[in-house]
Amino acid sequence: MNEFTTQWTKKELSAYLLLYCANADYIETEEEIELIRSKVDRADYKAIHKEFENDNDYQSIQKIESTIARLNLSEAQIDALIDEMKALFTADGGYDAAENALFTGLKKLLKE
Repeated sequence: MNEFTTQWTKKELSAYLLLYCANADYIETEEEIELIRSKVDRADYKAIHKEFENDNDYQSIQKIESTIARLNLSEAQIDALIDEMKALFTADGGYDAAENALFTGLKKLLKE
């Protein structure tokens, strides 16, 4: 089995993707954490967070790409993920250059 293959649901993908975004500036704010927790139940949040902490940047991107392909997300579902990312990046009241660069890159990745 490929180490980048997941069995995530769409909600778990969303939570992982948002965790990835929240860590663009290496700080998970309370507002960001609350937004992510609203996407999945507590147990799934803990499991996804633990997996995220054990992954490096390359593994994270590969898992996101692999899961999107496996779930065969529609354009509307991709757009909903992008809207969730926008909401997360502005949840703490700031939107810095690192977050903007990550958002631009992920949006391109998701739209491919």
